[in-house]
Amino acid sequence: MNLILSMHNLSKTDAIEDHIISRITKLEHLDRFAIDARVTLERDATKAPERQFSCSVRLSVPGPDLFAEDVEGDLYAAIDLVVKKIEQQIRKRRGKWKTAKHKASVRRKRTLQEKEV
Repeated sequence: MNLILSMHNLSKTDAIEDHIISRITKLEHLDRFAIDARVTLERDATKAPERQFSCSVRLSVPGPDLFAEDVEGDLYAAIDLVVKKIEQQIRKRRGKWKTAKHKASVRRKRTLQEKEV
């Protein structure tokens, strides 16, 4: 999976980059079909201190992209919360896929049973 990192009014440090990479690899394990992740980090000094840092993630997957955004007073907390939101979206998407697959197999099984009777 490709990682595209853009920063606004922040300097890129190794610690920030390592933190993002560790979280994105966690997402990669949850959805192996993910193509790339676009992470945008922003600091707005004009806002209140508890809302200075924003993080948004757009995960490109087959079908509709997954997007999450969060604003916090701590950059690392914002990153963690955004990744948590994306994880929930991945799990929900996977659950829907499994349910649809299960319903299709049940329908096939019923039609085979009806044909035998």
